Amino acid sequence: MKLNIISPEKTLYKGDAESVTLPGLQGSFTILERHAPIISGLNKGKIVFRYKDKERVFEVEGGFVESKKNIVTVCVE
Repeated sequence: MKLNIISPEKTLYKGDAESVTLPGLQGSFTILERHAPIISGLNKGKIVFRYKDKERVFEVEGGFVESKKNIVTVCVE
């Protein structure tokens, strides 16, 4: 799937991902390939995504995520 992580200042990541774990308002959740469409707010915490056995982590203060048609867009503070 395609993953875009953006902040008001810049694009933090734009590329492929196999999974994305996010700090949702009601707890952490993971988005995988072909996930059902979803929009959710995000709490302060860590965004962790994996691609080809590599893991990257971003600390965020909050934001929101939208996932549809195998494209995940995360807007963070």
